[in-house]
Amino acid sequence: MTTPPPGCPAHTEAEAGPGTTSAPAPAPGPAPGPEAEESVPLSGPRFQSEPSALYRELRREHGPVVPVTLAGGIPAWLVIGYREMHQVTTDASLFTRDSTLWNQWDSLPPNWPLAPMISREQPSILYTVGERHQARAGMISDALEGVDPHELRRYAEEFADSLIDLFCTTGETDIISRYAMLLPVRVIAKMYGVPDDQGPDLVAALIDMIDGRERALAGQQHVQQTIMALIAEKSQFPGPDVASRMLANTQGFSAVDAAQDLMVMAAAGHQPTADWIGNTLRLMLTDDRFTASLSGGRHSVAEAMNEVLWEDTPTQNVAGRWAARDTRLGGRAIAAGDLLILGLAAANADPQVRTDASVLTGGNNAFFSFGHGEHRCPFPAQEIAEVIARTAVEVLLDRLPDIDLAVPAEELTRRPSAWLRGMTALPVTFTPTPALRPAPAPGGHR
Repeated sequence: MTTPPPGCPAHTEAEAGPGTTSAPAPAPGPAPGPEAEESVPLSGPRFQSEPSALYRELRREHGPVVPVTLAGGIPAWLVIGYREMHQVTTDASLFTRDSTLWNQWDSLPPNWPLAPMISREQPSILYTVGERHQARAGMISDALEGVDPHELRRYAEEFADSLIDLFCTTGETDIISRYAMLLPVRVIAKMYGVPDDQGPDLVAALIDMIDGRERALAGQQHVQQTIMALIAEKSQFPGPDVASRMLANTQGFSAVDAAQDLMVMAAAGHQPTADWIGNTLRLMLTDDRFTASLSGGRHSVAEAMNEVLWEDTPTQNVAGRWAARDTRLGGRAIAAGDLLILGLAAANADPQVRTDASVLTGGNNAFFSFGHGEHRCPFPAQEIAEVIARTAVEVLLDRLPDIDLAVPAEELTRRPSAWLRGMTALPVTFTPTPALRPAPAPGGHR
């Protein structure tokens, strides 16, 4: 989810795998934090409305490592210091992705709402470690490197145009629900080898799954069925696609493993990329530095996208890492088996390394939006996400050059999540324009 590879801006380490609680668990460890009352709930409207101010307060009151409470009263640590984040994501032996070490498995309430974010059986690349992780990551990277960048751009342009055709004659639309949330997974599905006519249903199912509400399970089942059917098809009839390349180079992993990783990549590549598109368009429509150039140079798109990764990254917080043994981090005593949540957005804004207001402080690659270390979003996936997001923004601005907000900027709201940061809606107006081509009626898994 967490959510995030392809497109992991938020990489980052996805919340896509189904959570379970069936494997033997280590004995529960002590709750993190010196005093339970010091824990901060990892929820609430401030994570949507004013996260920058909230993270400043947390840093001032608790330091770079904050004791937090997850849904159901489950304790964890939120790492918000840049240097501490670098340490956690670099030292894979001390701060591991081996979730079986968690000292809270026996404390989880029934139907824990965060179960889809943290898997115990470790079915996907998200929870493999060491040489096995490196081999699995190599399988994925090799398959993604086979994506032709010109073909990828063409897919993104075609789907972008087809979506814009559905509303360009009306003079108004919601960019989030009718564009940003629909485009990334259509392109990803095409790269995988999913037939075009299954794309709309896959989009709707992924949105249902990530939404985490009443249709989440049905959405997850639909995604699983689609990917398993794809694996079965490509096992017999391979083609020039990501799924076929993974099956041809499994490096000792099974077809089921490949299917799990394709599911992770679909979820990781979809929601964060959709939010990267939405957050970039919000910035360009509300910030004076960009509004004057909406119909002008495309260089402003790249600048806005990079600023979003620093200042408004689609993945705020990621679960996470587990301490392999008792240790200390940021002045805190971390017990073996404690869960550490990666505070990507907070670490990006750490004043210890951000000494001025520049969004480029430390260089373009210094932000944590794609993660860091062994479990960093693979480079091919980052490139794919960037191509999809940048194409989406550029095509929209080319087609609708006078696009403008339909409501005051202060009325825009964020989705209620402490994990992913995206808009609930981005209503816009523009001069109606003719469609480029007749578009098929939109489908949907409902």
